[in-house]
Amino acid sequence: MKLSDAIQVGLENYNSIKAKKNYLKASEALVINAQKQFLPDVTAAIQNNYGTANGQFGSLYPYRGVGMAAAGPSSASQNWNTAFGALYASNVNWDVYTFGRLKASVDIARSQVSRDSLDLQQEKFAHAIKITAAYFSLLTAQKFVEISKQNYKRVSALRDVIKARTANGLNAGVDSSITNAEVSNARLGEIEAQNIELQATNQLAILLNTPTKHFQLDTLYFSKIPEQLGSTLAIENNPTLQLVKSRINIAENTQKLLSRNKLPVISVFGSFQSKASGFDYDYSPTNNHVDKNYFSGIAPSRSNFILGAGMFWNFMSPTKINHQIKAQQFISEGLKSEYDLIENQLKSQMILADQRIENALLTYKESPIQLDAARIVYEQKAVLYKNGLSNIIDLTQALFVLNRAETNISVAYANVWQALVLKAASNGDIDLLIKQAR
Repeated sequence: MKLSDAIQVGLENYNSIKAKKNYLKASEALVINAQKQFLPDVTAAIQNNYGTANGQFGSLYPYRGVGMAAAGPSSASQNWNTAFGALYASNVNWDVYTFGRLKASVDIARSQVSRDSLDLQQEKFAHAIKITAAYFSLLTAQKFVEISKQNYKRVSALRDVIKARTANGLNAGVDSSITNAEVSNARLGEIEAQNIELQATNQLAILLNTPTKHFQLDTLYFSKIPEQLGSTLAIENNPTLQLVKSRINIAENTQKLLSRNKLPVISVFGSFQSKASGFDYDYSPTNNHVDKNYFSGIAPSRSNFILGAGMFWNFMSPTKINHQIKAQQFISEGLKSEYDLIENQLKSQMILADQRIENALLTYKESPIQLDAARIVYEQKAVLYKNGLSNIIDLTQALFVLNRAETNISVAYANVWQALVLKAASNGDIDLLIKQAR
């Protein structure tokens, strides 16, 4: 599996990215909803009823809709004369001018889209960085397993030679014991390397959201280093900073909306209604003119309409809203402090990344020299030992140095790539990594 393929699989499969895509779609839908708030409210009602028409002098406050309206004359006593009736009505309410309130609502909805879009991009960026780091960790672990197996094979072959020479009396018996210990140590090193590989494999599988399996990774990264290790991208373009900046934008737009809520609303309105009643126009407590027929009772007989415009202003709004505005100002200042904190952290991380790259390149240049020298020393010690001119301690020490040199050169390549990952993460320049990944 190539690194570019791993990143693509992870970005397509990871559930947190899928979740943020849905959050973005929700925010986009809310923009359309905010834009449609400019449309007028148009309601229609059809009501059929059956009841009495007793009137009574007095006042009533309809608290939370509790109460019933009855239109009829006042009588000396209760009567239960009933008839069918109906009401057919339509109303239009339109806030034609809100002093910027609707525009501020749309601006908030759009800034939320921007925030969720940047949140998605930041999640993709962070996940790509995690996948890349896990990829190189697993690649290094697999290389350690390979080196451990080679070391075990080499020590086992040496043990066989020493056993034969010891059996023929050419070497002391202690040499065989020391070699057996080295073989056992090499086997333990191989097992430990395999355990590290299992952990790295599991971590990569989690990030790719795929079943844990053996990943066949691209070993080309142990034969070349990145061609470009620097980035020209300004730190302000880092996805993490962009996300915090979008949150600041939402807070500022919310503050604007709260300020607009202090202002009045200019509305136009209109209403048309038709009413029907089984009670005749001359009905009274002494003149019981009531039509009991249902269809006569619901047939419209009187209609009214009204058109108008008005300005509505709650004079207590400034008192109620002022502290909300202050709270939003504090939120904005807090987010700006978060922005400054993250910016300083990223700047420090950029310096660290540059130092890591510098040290990784020095290690990369030095490791081949160490490996060549270790090979020469081991070959010399092996020849001297076979001719009885060296002891087993010198030979095993040379073997240890060779194994360490083989490990170091693999680590040197991996460190350069890992330093590039840190550089890309601190600068927010994912292209620096992607364009050099196979």
